[in-house]
Amino acid sequence: MPEGDTIFRAARTLQTALAGHVVTRFETQYAQLARVHHDAPITGRTVERVEARGKHLLMHFSGIANLGSPIGTARDAGDHGTSVAGRAAGSTKRLRVDGPMVLRTHMLMSGSWHIYRVGEPWQRSPASARIVVGTEQFVAVAFTVPVAEFVEGAALEQHTPIARLGPDVLAPDFDAVEAIARLSADTRPTVAEALLDQSAVAGIGNVYKSELLFLAKLWPFTPPADVPLASWRRLVRDARALLRANVVDPREAGVLSYRGMRRTTGRSNPAERLYVYGRQGEPCRTCGTAILLRHHGEHNRSTYWCPHCQPETSAPAPEPGRG
Repeated sequence: MPEGDTIFRAARTLQTALAGHVVTRFETQYAQLARVHHDAPITGRTVERVEARGKHLLMHFSGIANLGSPIGTARDAGDHGTSVAGRAAGSTKRLRVDGPMVLRTHMLMSGSWHIYRVGEPWQRSPASARIVVGTEQFVAVAFTVPVAEFVEGAALEQHTPIARLGPDVLAPDFDAVEAIARLSADTRPTVAEALLDQSAVAGIGNVYKSELLFLAKLWPFTPPADVPLASWRRLVRDARALLRANVVDPREAGVLSYRGMRRTTGRSNPAERLYVYGRQGEPCRTCGTAILLRHHGEHNRSTYWCPHCQPETSAPAPEPGRG
């Protein structure tokens, strides 16, 4: 699943290519997006900016002058908005489409944004393209993105999926104190699940969750209320440090160290880039004990840990090894 660093890099690339340019092409397989485009075309608008909010990618479009007041209709879809799976349900809302608009997308497990120069061959089949936004020079393509919706620019901050987000670990104004307060008060059963709660802190995903808990030497199934304050401070500090390290801008840093793979160990060998995630049955890099795996929680997420470095006498039985 794309995590906060992935969305941040995608937004930064789209910002560089599209911001300040007029949209000359807009295509979508989503009926709700197409309806808005029909009422007040996205073509002719300017891409004002592209940003990441946790795991959400937001593409801001300018309003259209002298359009009058055409009205589009969007369905109230709760946390996920209009999706290809047709989850939209509830009462209709009136959406003014002549003013500034924001395209909100969420990648969930498999979505991705690509950017191409006009005329450049795509790396994936056009059949998997869900949204296409083009300018005179570039074409941005959302492949298999399952969640997409338009939101009025003026209403974005009050829109439920955005309003409910906790402090964004990659935001310049990240509030670590607020993040710690939200995490320590989280009502989920385990610290592992609390770290994935985007309303507590935005941007941490499954890979970083396991890695952060290893670095903090915390048993993943500890209740949030039992986690010491010092451990919460370390988790939040390390989360920001690790995610920021994986979004280094080579133009600022001078050296491009990121090669498309998350790294938490600081080692240059790709085979040694992570401490525990994806390493069930392999030796811990610190003590040599076999790494364990367990699926748990509402979405049956995988958690990896070292039973020696992250001990707990009442630990649940791990899943069988791979043989």
